[in-house]
Amino acid sequence: MVANRVVWSLVFLAILITVTRSWAKMLMAARSRRNTGLLAIAAAFLAVNWGVYVWAVISDQVLEASLGYFINPLVSVALGVIILGERLRAMQWAAVAIAVLAVAVLTFSYGRPPWISIVLAVSFGVYGLIKKQVGLGAVESLTIETATLTPLAVVLMVVMATRGVSDLTSGDARLTVLLILLGVVTAIPLLAFGGAANRIPLSSLGLMQYITPVFQFILGVAVFGEAMTASRWVGFVLVWVSLLVMSIDGLRHARSRTSSLEVIEPD
Repeated sequence: MVANRVVWSLVFLAILITVTRSWAKMLMAARSRRNTGLLAIAAAFLAVNWGVYVWAVISDQVLEASLGYFINPLVSVALGVIILGERLRAMQWAAVAIAVLAVAVLTFSYGRPPWISIVLAVSFGVYGLIKKQVGLGAVESLTIETATLTPLAVVLMVVMATRGVSDLTSGDARLTVLLILLGVVTAIPLLAFGGAANRIPLSSLGLMQYITPVFQFILGVAVFGEAMTASRWVGFVLVWVSLLVMSIDGLRHARSRTSSLEVIEPD
């Protein structure tokens, strides 16, 4: 599934670039060794994220996967402090402390650290950090990332086909169409996210990122019927409290910055 996701995403992006006549812009972006090197590393983290997420879904661990995307914003904050030397405000420190407590509670509940959640959060957090450092457009960066992963994905697909275990060549037309559509359903949200990041306030974007894990959580409980023990409810509630504290702090900070700019703006 991950191999198909990579290959068909690249096919979709190539069609998109052709339709928009953006190949010159694409090739210019790809000439930078720094950009391609950083995006190759980003692609590796993205592949890990996709692989673990797919494994979590097919092994009935959707709730733990949703937890990973709930704590992803907290990981981004931690990376900002550790890598970029950013300073946290008091409420941000409180949010991080509550999140650490939540992970401790969930570790007790699962009988092990929630490694699926941690890997998903860290891999996507590092992916976002690298993308921020590169600063390319959404189409160009995603195309370079998928092009980096495509040779390995193609080799994997060919090996599976020669062994007779490839779903793409199984003869099931419905399954083949679904695998091809992975490219569309992968590329469009990532491109939309890249475009939104340049058009709406970061505080609003951060709050909207919680929509995905909320739906994942609902699917895990209501559709797939995964068990939620009392201790797991406590852990998830602590994570939500942490995110609420961080969101309130982010909105307050954004409003105060806007007010400050309005005060100093000349008539």
